[in-house]
Amino acid sequence: MDQSNQGKIAAYGPLFIRIGLAAVFLVHGGAKFMNMENITMFFTKAGIPLPGITSWLVAIFEFGGGLLVLLGVFTNIGAAMISVVMVGAMIYVKFSQGFMGGWEFDLVLLLMAVSLFFTGSGRYGVEDLQQTRASV
Repeated sequence: MDQSNQGKIAAYGPLFIRIGLAAVFLVHGGAKFMNMENITMFFTKAGIPLPGITSWLVAIFEFGGGLLVLLGVFTNIGAAMISVVMVGAMIYVKFSQGFMGGWEFDLVLLLMAVSLFFTGSGRYGVEDLQQTRASV
């Protein structure tokens, strides 16, 4: 494959990361909103600071970050929101469980978010559509 085609195809990579990451965080963030009392109790038992506030922030960061990433608008902000949640989850909940069956999936989600933070939305995001219109 020549270089010009390689670059065009590579621009689609972030799209698939966005879809997968957004699916996970929209579902988990939405579920937290629906079950906030239990989430706050879990955060309390896990020793997470200010569980009444943190539970709401995590739900907002998960759902809001997932939505931004899915739409490809302010992708770096949405990815940063997701990254903060994943670092917190790994530190406060998952590290004590070890890598396998503990923080391995969280690490993958974190790295996906960090990747989007650096690459942006890729193709078919609001950011891409704005750039396409500006160049026409």
